Amino acid sequence: MDASQLQAAVEAARSTASALGLRADDAVVLQNANRVALRLTPCDVIARVSPAAHQAATEFEVEVARRLAETSAPIGVLDPRVEARAYARDGFTVTLWIYYETSPGEDVAPAEYAGALARLHAGFREVSLSAPRFTDRVAEAERLVGDPSLSPDLSAEDRAFLLGSLRTLTDSMLRRNLPEQLIHGEPHPGNVLRTKHGLLFIDFETCVRGPVEFDVAHAPEAVAAHYPGLDGDLVEECRLLKLAMVAAWRWDRNDQFPQGRQMGIDLLSELRSAAPRFGLDTNA
Repeated sequence: MDASQLQAAVEAARSTASALGLRADDAVVLQNANRVALRLTPCDVIARVSPAAHQAATEFEVEVARRLAETSAPIGVLDPRVEARAYARDGFTVTLWIYYETSPGEDVAPAEYAGALARLHAGFREVSLSAPRFTDRVAEAERLVGDPSLSPDLSAEDRAFLLGSLRTLTDSMLRRNLPEQLIHGEPHPGNVLRTKHGLLFIDFETCVRGPVEFDVAHAPEAVAAHYPGLDGDLVEECRLLKLAMVAAWRWDRNDQFPQGRQMGIDLLSELRSAAPRFGLDTNA
């Protein structure tokens, strides 16, 4: 969010917390992209603030978190001092979560990461919830790449290559006809907290139905060796599909990810380098 949007988002978060009886004198910005994560003090709560247009996705995230909290899944949970819901305030949607002290800067052992992810997946298997399929998220990326008005800075050559890569990789995965279940969708290190309670996963807007390999592909590469029962070839395909999807998001004209455009350029280069191993057409 730009400076004016960010200030409005901060005020919406503080007002929401205060109206619910949580004292929120100060706010520290922890993340600022398409949505904002804030630490409010002295109530010590994490507020996640999205534009009101994203309310449906936010409500879905709340429902996923509520259901997972009833299992033994290792997740960051909604703050129990207030009703577990999405709050509309001044053009934003606000959710309030427990603040966890973390140990930043420390590498997580691959075996620990894999174990936590396996427990998360076990928790998901206990949850009955309607969710999009992973192919729906790929379709969103295809729509973005396929419409020059949505991604105007993407060259015609890169557009054709990226669109072809998304379709080829998805088709290859579907031909495997592997079991699917509820998964996180983006359990990368940025969505994992190292706490005194162990590793906790956060951010469930991206929850989908798909193979667990799709989730493992978002973790550091060494994690796959410690996760039981994986299809190694599928993990590699999922990694490349993930790379193509993230590249697509970075070319969105409305993307606000820090240094997102340079990331989009770098990801396209990485995707082209891997193309020969996966039969992707670099001349598409």
